[in-house]
Parts: sequence; C-alpha cells; structure tokens
Amino acid sequence: MEFGTRIFIAFLVSQVVCTGAQEDEEKVECVPGFQQKEYQVEYSGGFLKDVPLLQVVFDDCAGNEDVEFEVSNPNFLLDENLNLVPRRDVIDSGDFMFVHGVNIHVDDMAQITIIGAPSRSPQTLREILGLSDTMSYRSKRSLIVPPMFIPENQRAPFPRLIGKVVSSDMKEEHIFRLTGRGADQDPKGVFSINRLSGDVAVSRALDREAIAYYHLQVSTTDLSGKLVEGPVDLDVSVIDQNDNRPVFKEPRYSGEVLEGSPTGTTVMTMTAYDADDPNTDNAVLRYIIVRQQPDKPSPNMFYIDPERGDIVTVIAPHQLDRETLPTTQYELEIVAKDMAGSEVGLTGTATATITITDRNDHAPEFTHSLFQASVNEGSTGVVVNLTVDDRDDPATGAWRAIYSIINGDPNQNFEIQTNLDNNEGMLSVVKPLDYESSMFHTLLIKVENEDPLVPDIVYGPSSTATVYITVMDVNEGPVFFPDPLVVIRRENIPLGSFVAMLNATDPDYLQSQSIRFAVLRDPADWLIVNPFKGNVTTRAILDRESPHVHNNQYTALFLATDNGNPPASGTGTLIITLEDENDNAPYVFPSVARVCEDTKDMNVVVIGGRDKDIRPNTDPFKIELGKQPGLEKTWKISRINDTHSQIMLLHSLKKANYNLPLVLTDSGVPPISNNTELKVQVCTCKKNRMDCSRAASVQTNVLLLLGLLLLSILCL
Repeated sequence: MEFGTRIFIAFLVSQVVCTGAQEDEEKVECVPGFQQKEYQVEYSGGFLKDVPLLQVVFDDCAGNEDVEFEVSNPNFLLDENLNLVPRRDVIDSGDFMFVHGVNIHVDDMAQITIIGAPSRSPQTLREILGLSDTMSYRSKRSLIVPPMFIPENQRAPFPRLIGKVVSSDMKEEHIFRLTGRGADQDPKGVFSINRLSGDVAVSRALDREAIAYYHLQVSTTDLSGKLVEGPVDLDVSVIDQNDNRPVFKEPRYSGEVLEGSPTGTTVMTMTAYDADDPNTDNAVLRYIIVRQQPDKPSPNMFYIDPERGDIVTVIAPHQLDRETLPTTQYELEIVAKDMAGSEVGLTGTATATITITDRNDHAPEFTHSLFQASVNEGSTGVVVNLTVDDRDDPATGAWRAIYSIINGDPNQNFEIQTNLDNNEGMLSVVKPLDYESSMFHTLLIKVENEDPLVPDIVYGPSSTATVYITVMDVNEGPVFFPDPLVVIRRENIPLGSFVAMLNATDPDYLQSQSIRFAVLRDPADWLIVNPFKGNVTTRAILDRESPHVHNNQYTALFLATDNGNPPASGTGTLIITLEDENDNAPYVFPSVARVCEDTKDMNVVVIGGRDKDIRPNTDPFKIELGKQPGLEKTWKISRINDTHSQIMLLHSLKKANYNLPLVLTDSGVPPISNNTELKVQVCTCKKNRMDCSRAASVQTNVLLLLGLLLLSILCL
C-alpha cells in the first residue's frame, strides 16, 4: 500500500473517532498527536546509520499503546524511543520529510525540515506526500488569512468568533487546519478553526499582559491529512484594556535637599509602572502631590512634574532654613494616575520622605568669653572643659568643633581635644607646669567647624575665648644632677675609699628646705653615703667579677628627701664602671680527657685556658707540664694559639686513670700562675666502644718512679 493511501485511510479512521469528541474539545487538556508539529535537522554531509538525529514528542492522551509510526523517506525510521534514526548511511535525504503516527485514538503528522541539504530535484513535494500526478497543482495562493484582533478580558459566553479564513479553491474533500501557540501548542486550545467554514474562534478570556500576540498557521489538507495549501501565518493581536493600576517600585521613597537651596532644586524622582499597553493611554501616567505633612510654613513647599515625576522645591531659599522650620523631615503622599490623569484613570500611591539637610550656616560660639582653672604643678591631664553652642545639625561636620590654642602656649604645655559626645573642648596639661617658673598662664582659644562655613557666614568674636590657668604650688622632691652619675673606679680599692659625690637640688627654691641622702638599692652592699654631704664611700671590696656587675658596671640607687610638709623625695642612679685587676688565676678546660690504650693516635686532647679577668690580664696563656721529673718522657704539650694547646702521648699507656700536672700562666702584670691537673683516662676500646671502668688511679709521678726503679734493677 502506498504511503499516501495509508495516511488517507488513517485520517478517515481518526475522523470517526474524534468527531464525537469535538464538542468536548474545551474540556480536554491533552491534545492527541504530535506535541510539536515541526522539527529541524542540520545537514552536515550526510547521516550515519543508526545514529539518532532527533526525538519527536507524541502523545495520544491514552498511553501511546499500539501506535504505528511511518516516515515518508524509507531511509529513516522512528525507534522505540521516538528517535529519528537512519536505516543506512544517507547522503541524499531531501529537503524535508513527514512522520505519520496512528492508532485507534489519533492520526497525526509532523514535518521534519533538513537545513542545508543539497537540492534534490528528482524528488518533489508531491512525491514525498505520495500524491498522484493527476492531482491539480496550484501555482497561485488561494488561502486568504487576514490578521485578527480581540479585546482582553472578554466575558462569557465562549467560544466567540473573531474572524474567518477563506480559500478560493476550497474543495469538499478539503478541510482547514490551525496550528501553533494557542492552538496545538501551549497554551493549547485557546483558538480553534471550523474545518469546513474557516471560522476562527477564541475559547476563553485573554490577558494581554500575559500574552499580547499569538502567531499561528492555517493550512488546508485533504481528508487523509495530506497538505493541500499552506501553512499561512495567522496573527492574532490582543487589544489592551485599562485593567492594571500604576505601581510604584517602592512603597516609600527617601530624598534629601540642602537647606537654603534655590527654588526649583530637584529633590528626587518618583517613578511608577503600568503593565498596560505602553502605546495607549492606559499606561500614560501623571503624578500629583495630594498631601504634605506638616504643612508649615507652606502647604506647597514642593512640586512634582506631572509627566516626569521629578519633585522640586517651591519654597524660597531663605524660608528653607533647617534651624527655623518646624521639622527637618516632610512627608509627601504621591499619586500616579493612568489614562494621562483623566478622571477615569486608575491610581497608585506612594510616600516620599524629604529630609532637609544641614549646611554650615552657623558658626560655633563659646558659652563664656572667659574660662578659669587651676592645676597643681607637676601634674598632667584635663584641667577645664570649654563649652560652645552651634545651631547646626549635631553629629555633622557643620556642628563638630575643632579647637586650637592660638596664643599663650610657647612651650606646648597644653593640648585641647574635642569630646565627640558633647562637642566640648577638653583642655589638658601635657607637659607638667612649674610653679616656680610661672604661677599663671593665659591662653587664647579658637573654635571652628570641621566643614567650612557657607560664603556669607564668618567666625566672629564669640568664636574665641580666654582661659586663665593658675598653677598651685606643691612640695616637689629633690632632683639629682646628673642622673645617672657615672664614675670609674678600680676594683679591690681599700675599704672607705671615695667613690662619688651625689648632687641633688630642691625645685622649691622659694622655700628653705634641707636634703638628706640615703642608699635605696645597693645589690652587693658595697657602698655607704653621708646623709648630709652626699659623698659615697666603700664599705666592702669592689669586685669586678661579682655576679652583681654587668658589662663591668655596678648600679646603685640613692634617695634624696627634703624636710617639707609632707616630705618629698627623689631618686638618683650611680653607675660605677670597674677597672680590672689581675686577681684571678687562669684554669684549664676540659679537666678530663679519654684515650684508648691501644690507640695509634698519640694526640690525647686539645685543652684551653680561661680566666675571669679581662684583657690584658688573660691570654695569651702559657700552658706547661708540671715540674715533676720525667713527665717529658711520656707527655708533650704543643701550643696551638693564644688560648689552646695540644696534649700528646709519646708512648702507649696501660688502662688506668692518670693525673697529669700542668702549670697555666696568664699575661697580667704581674702574671698569675695556677698549678692544676688534667685527668687522663686510658680505656679499653673494642668495636667503637670505650670501656673506662675499673681503671686504677695512678699518679703520673709515682708511675715514673717505679719505672726508674725497675730500670735500675735490670742494669745491675
């Protein structure tokens, strides 16, 4: 059976099944058939066998059971997943093909367009559809589809006729078909067409703000579903009605305007939106102020441009004075009306809050022209708070004060800072004052704002003030001079030797007061001071090597106290730099050495000399063997440098502990020598382990004597 004949038979079956359901079309949400009528595939040199090209969407609204699909091009098929798949490698696919789906519930077709396919002149549309050569072919379009218009929000009854499609070559076996968004595509079922008369109807009320324009296609087919003519575009436009109120983006708007601004200054812009057709008066808005709160000094302080929504000032600049207005915030109720503001227009409302911001049009003024304070000499801190008045907005740069001392403080004893909480000026003493030098201080203080004043305002006499400071006398403690006192003394000087003379003076020179000296801290208890004269002498030997001496310096503290009421005291430091005496003998290190009894390396150890003194009473050291006879036959000392020497054996020794006598001499004048010993342990060494246990202690000189005795016996 030819493909076109099968489509015709399937179509007749579908007519019988679907005729009874046509009356209930509006009640069925699912529209049986291909859910998308047109598909596209790009041609790229051909199609490979079994490689899917696309997937069609088909629903018979009854579970898709026993649906048979057939493709007009025999080189392609639909697989079980509704994928279009080539049966073989295809090069010549043609420009388009049709897919036919049919079962007891539906009979429908979809078109697949091959984009970029090479021309295939032998195959025509008639061949693809399986039409016979005897069917008439129309070279001139006879389908007339006028544009249609429908108002939104229409009321029942539905469906309503909105237009008619006419075909000048309509045959009895031809029918009209409507496809596209609103027909067989979502939203489905909005529009329908009478298959025989071409009347187009709408099934329900439309909302232009949801969809303003529908683009559909009308075509004619024969009873088998074969395309006769079309598709031709059908454009349906939804006519707007004024069914949307103007809406402001925000319910409340905020704006600011500087006090004293010229009339006509733009404060802010109010903008409302209307969802209706912007090409009609339904969306043409006009703005108006319906309320101002408060309404003083004028109920019309502001004006809104009816078309643009710009709010501007109307009040005169001198009346827009933040300090004289009843409030710094004004609230406006703004209404936006569509239909270009006509009486029938819909309205929307919003609130605009306008804040009158401050400018620096008032200079700060001191509350008093003269401030007085007293302060004890020698003390620091805040002595007086200076107060000012400023009518500008608190917590702004036009209100915040900056204080400065413009006269009376040549030595920078004073400092003034702003208290950020109350704007007061805190005058402080930063360098202690001296009663004996000056009992009174007169300061001239100036106050300004952080922000500059407006051009027509200047700082007047009230922006300066005088501050009288009275210095109160207090009993001050004596002061040492110099402090610290540094002297140089040699260590080991005799007891009672003079070390230093302390010098302390009383700052209260207008009073006649005596001073007594005392030792406050003497870590080594070496010093004593005359309480009346201040001369410091030794009560113990000064030792440079004492742990209380650091970097050759010894530090002590002394106290000087006057006889005022109450008494006052001061402290002074004495630093004694101690010169070294050669009073410490050098010593050797290390004091113990180990050597293997069978070693071939006769080098025992490298020893060095140390001395608690400092140069020139230390190195170079002279390290020698002791004076015992015979040591030089077993031991040898070789000098390495000024501080170290090498101890060597001249022959091997048995396992034992040996005490090697040494003499170590420093380079002081006169030099000091130290007779000492180096303990040498001769040990048993096996496999990198040294065993020095149970080694008998042997004095080197005794061992030598025994050796000499044995030698004399052999000679006999």
